[in-house]
Amino acid sequence: MTHLTTRDRGPRRLRRRDRNALLAVSLTALSLTASGCVVVHGEREVLPATTRAEAAKALEQFTDAYNKADQAYDSSLDADRTTGALADIDAARLKAGHVNSPGGNSGHSALEFDDVTYTIPKKAGWPRWFVADAHGNKGGDDRWLLVFTRDSLSEPFQVAYLTLVAPDDVPKFRTDKDGWAEAVPANSAELAVSPGSLSQDYVTYLKSGGQVFAAGAHTSGWRSDRRKSTKPGLATQYLDEALTGGDYAPLALRTTDGGALVFFTTRYYAKQTAAAGTSVPTPNQDVKALTKGEIKQSLTMEFVSNQVALDPAGTGKVSVLGRIQGLTSAEGS
Repeated sequence: MTHLTTRDRGPRRLRRRDRNALLAVSLTALSLTASGCVVVHGEREVLPATTRAEAAKALEQFTDAYNKADQAYDSSLDADRTTGALADIDAARLKAGHVNSPGGNSGHSALEFDDVTYTIPKKAGWPRWFVADAHGNKGGDDRWLLVFTRDSLSEPFQVAYLTLVAPDDVPKFRTDKDGWAEAVPANSAELAVSPGSLSQDYVTYLKSGGQVFAAGAHTSGWRSDRRKSTKPGLATQYLDEALTGGDYAPLALRTTDGGALVFFTTRYYAKQTAAAGTSVPTPNQDVKALTKGEIKQSLTMEFVSNQVALDPAGTGKVSVLGRIQGLTSAEGS
């Protein structure tokens, strides 16, 4: 009898143990869901990129690191808070500052933000990203648009794009009932230009013109400025390149009219060549700090430029709203 009783209780005990284990797993999953921390199959699940509180913390951490780096002219102090175009521009700026002022930035003035709006897309896969639209204590009345991105939960959010845009030019974004925005795929065929093609189209436009982009300071105006840069005795040549891979990938948010606000990157080279018997004008100290070789008859400068543009739904012209560029290296000969 005892033997039979033990055999009867064994399976029931195992089944009870299995049920308890299943319940524990279910409760754990429920707890993770409630806290917004589920990462199982995160590459397939459509989820908000982050919480609004985490977005605010990311902006605070970026601003603190940026100010420390600027004050010390030390790019290592904000290297883990920048990536892509901004990392290239910022690191070169700090390098030049350090060369010219090894003791730090005596003219440092802390960057501060207020009146911040966070637009957080709900999407599947990595990178997860969001946009902070803020008023800064620098840049006049323009709005600062900062795009934060990361490739995994183990990484901090980093700013890949930073542009300044007139307040009236910032569009309204499409959101769902919970306030989450919509990311537009790079290969979207619903827009005048797919976000993934915008960098190359901009490069083509700067070289040859065309009908893709609306007239403006960063399109027709920039092409005009380039033509004027060649003067008697000094020729200036430009070579533009598209940057679309990795941390330079374009990022786009759906606007309420069905179009998109697109952030994208380009690189360009500007080569100044002096006529025989003359020399290239002496560049400023920051350019000198980033220049290799001796400047005699030519100076080739490399720039990284990040743009933000309104890309309409269907057909129409793309409007470039803002552009920030920075010298990243130079070579004299």
